Amino acid sequence: MNENLAALSEAGVAIWLDDLSRGRLRTGNLDQLRRQSSVVGVTSNPTIFQKALSEGNEYDQQLEELAARGVSVEEAVRELTTYDIRWGCDVLAGTFEETGGVDGRVSLEVDPRLAHDTMATIAEAKALSWMVDRPNVMIKIPATQEGLPAITAALAAGVSVNVTLIFSLSRYREVIESFLSGMEMARNAGHDLSEITSVASFFVSRVDAEVDDRLDKIGTAEASALKGQAAVANARLAYQTYEEVFSSARWQPLADAGARPQRPLWASTGVKNPDYRDVFYIEDLIAPGCVNTMPESTMEAFADHGEAPTDTITGNYDDAQAVMDSLSDIGVDIDDVTSLLETQGVEKFIASWNELLADVKSALEK
Repeated sequence: MNENLAALSEAGVAIWLDDLSRGRLRTGNLDQLRRQSSVVGVTSNPTIFQKALSEGNEYDQQLEELAARGVSVEEAVRELTTYDIRWGCDVLAGTFEETGGVDGRVSLEVDPRLAHDTMATIAEAKALSWMVDRPNVMIKIPATQEGLPAITAALAAGVSVNVTLIFSLSRYREVIESFLSGMEMARNAGHDLSEITSVASFFVSRVDAEVDDRLDKIGTAEASALKGQAAVANARLAYQTYEEVFSSARWQPLADAGARPQRPLWASTGVKNPDYRDVFYIEDLIAPGCVNTMPESTMEAFADHGEAPTDTITGNYDDAQAVMDSLSDIGVDIDDVTSLLETQGVEKFIASWNELLADVKSALEK
């Protein structure tokens, strides 16, 4: 077991791998990461699947069988992706049992083209959960305005949810409200709340990329001094909100009924600016009860030279707010930044999904 990653885990951070492919599953690499790198979960997204299916021949046999059955392109994509997710769930089944269902989770995203269609998202979330048919699957629903009621409905139906594409503190508060409402409805419907789990995926590096670009355009020394600070400050304030909500009077009855808090998950943690330390978004976002989903390259970097002090979040709320205030004072509209990033995030996943559909269509036609 790698000492640096083990120390990060001991500090309270659940390490999830931000990648999944048939090759990784077939070779036993995911199980190796579970045993040697403290990996206790996996996330996927349309971009990850598009990349996996476009490389190598791991999916050829299943594609041939799907073509022989004459399935549609959309149904083929569901069959291919749920197969990998199901396999991943089986690899992490032991972790799921050992952690009492907290970890050992594997996330599958709904078709991103449905991001602004509430009813279709609800139906797709239920269908994907049924198709995977594993207790440790999580269905990813984007935190768009239309996604919020879908989050509530999915949880109310007993589906575990990974809420993705969260960028702003205001949207995060709406996500938590959707979670609480969904869990209250699930309790009233007689579901065992201990079997329903949720995480809120707060994106990190994309915030710095956009804010830093705006700071460069401002061009002053004061602006330059603020580069590389927005994303961590934003995430730390999100964790402050998490602490406040999950110690509130509203939360306690749900906790008494067996519910677990909706953990904050740090996503997009690969550093995009080569001037920054490559484990920046790992080291500066350590606190109990959170998840960090990492690309394998970032995980390897932390395994090599990362440092894991016990907590780099909870004592820094005032400093984080000061950063956000300074950005506002200098002319960076953080609400505009996060709104743009949400739009771009959905568009990027739709583009990847369309590429995935095109690749599968071409393979089926062969």
